[in-house]
Amino acid sequence: MQPPTDHSNRPASYWEDNDPLAAILRNVKGTRRRQMIRDFWAAGRAEELDPALLADQTDPELKGFLERLHPTFMGGEYLPDLLPTEVEIARIELESTTADVISIRARREPGGERIHYRIVDEYDSTFRITPETTEEPLTQDELVRMIDTVDGGEGGGLAMCYTRMNAESGADPESLRHFTTVRSECYPELIDHYDRIHAEWVEQARREPSRNG
Repeated sequence: MQPPTDHSNRPASYWEDNDPLAAILRNVKGTRRRQMIRDFWAAGRAEELDPALLADQTDPELKGFLERLHPTFMGGEYLPDLLPTEVEIARIELESTTADVISIRARREPGGERIHYRIVDEYDSTFRITPETTEEPLTQDELVRMIDTVDGGEGGGLAMCYTRMNAESGADPESLRHFTTVRSECYPELIDHYDRIHAEWVEQARREPSRNG
């Protein structure tokens, strides 16, 4: 198991990219396109990708083509458009049929100094979050608390509620080990934090089979 992550980590800015790959991925909506970009980048073949695949969002013709290849190519592509100055700071990806995505975003009002946050999904859901604004970027611990306490934190927050819902419907907890993935270009260790949470949940479910939820 990975060592504990540094929850005190605070990005210097949400509007400055740590590396060229982060700059490319910054606002690409689709999960499968993001993974394709990562794979080509790791193989040193990024220049071979069609520029249309690198766009923040795909045009209707390409989107339809990708969806015909596999429904999971829909994942993230139907997220709301970004507002002016808005960037995605983290995302929650589900291993559902259409690879649904929840996006955590930050923006600054023109001329303003406070950072405003919102969480959106592909179904026009409304999420109540704390905090709604801050003067500086969140620490990883503060972001974790936001994710874990959305709408009061019922069902373990956004990082666990969909996994728990599937378990309560009869799915084997072991099969749900990677159903929810929380990742961020701004907080690289966030994925390890929640990977431990999910592993601990599966282990607890093994010990208490009657209390999977």
